[in-house]
Amino acid sequence: MNLPNKITMGRIFLSICTLVLLIVPWYQLGIQFPIFTMMGRVVIDSKYLVAGVFFIIASITDFLDGYIARSENLITDSGKVLDAIADKVLVNGILIILAYQGFISILVPIVIIVRDTIVDAIKMASGNKGKVVGASTMGKVKTVCMMIGISFMLFYNLPFELLHVPVADILIIFACVLSVASGCQYYFDAKNLLCQEEK
Repeated sequence: MNLPNKITMGRIFLSICTLVLLIVPWYQLGIQFPIFTMMGRVVIDSKYLVAGVFFIIASITDFLDGYIARSENLITDSGKVLDAIADKVLVNGILIILAYQGFISILVPIVIIVRDTIVDAIKMASGNKGKVVGASTMGKVKTVCMMIGISFMLFYNLPFELLHVPVADILIIFACVLSVASGCQYYFDAKNLLCQEEK
């Protein structure tokens, strides 16, 4: 296993740790994470701060493994599969938990997961017809906005929350819009190929 794949595996492990940290009812196990109030207004559960640190580290490795793979010509089919799995576990898993716990609308993970499913199907169908569909610029911007938005959300939108500016919500909503737009772009770019009849 080459270095980029090892980094990707580390991201999968860290993503699972983050999900477990947020899902497990630690208080029932007798474990209490410190809870404190900032400036008398923002109640902060330190569990989300720890999850935020894990998420940021995992997000950085997402860009790191891709950079190393491209620069060192270490791109492999297994690496592509592992990277896709890592991204879905990290981002979609966190979005589902945040929606369940009331931080964001349930529409957010629904839009993202449905879009990802459709795009993955388009890529697979295009690949079967001999055309490799790479990530679009809009899709990359969507990913960056989503990761930054989730990071702010896990950190209670600080320091912007003190200024009553919902930066986390804005970034996540913007990422959803870009997600739908880039999904449409994938479809229209591959439409002619997908509509070709099998010979």
